[in-house]
Amino acid sequence: MSDKKPSPPVRADFVAFEEVHSRWMDNDAYGHINNVVYYSFFDTAVNRYLIERNVLDVIKSETIGLVIETQCKYFSSIAYPDMIHVGLKVAHLGNSSVKYEVAIFRNEEDVASAMGHFVHVYVDRTTNKPTPIPQNVRTVLQQLVKAS
Repeated sequence: MSDKKPSPPVRADFVAFEEVHSRWMDNDAYGHINNVVYYSFFDTAVNRYLIERNVLDVIKSETIGLVIETQCKYFSSIAYPDMIHVGLKVAHLGNSSVKYEVAIFRNEEDVASAMGHFVHVYVDRTTNKPTPIPQNVRTVLQQLVKAS
């Protein structure tokens, strides 16, 4: 394991952003948003992105993405009442899985307070068996791939 801490990303590293309001209850006893809440921000932002583009219906979609891996690295604290901007991009788009890279930006700051990733594997809602990402979902996810 490397001792070198990665540099935080900046807004220009991401393709899209979703706003998430921090809540009073997100703060912990130390006066900042608790680490586990960041994962909720990631999940909320990605799913809202998909819902707003009409490729995810949380009740009716026959194919759904299940999180199988997640990670977060922290650079600076955030606290209620900060406005959270979640940067999104797709790092890998496979046959049945997608790896998102995500970052948390505090208010209007350009440098991320945290960065992470998570992986969705698409499954049939009824059988929970992996299935290819539906074309309409794939089209939306391709829009999140950052050009090099």
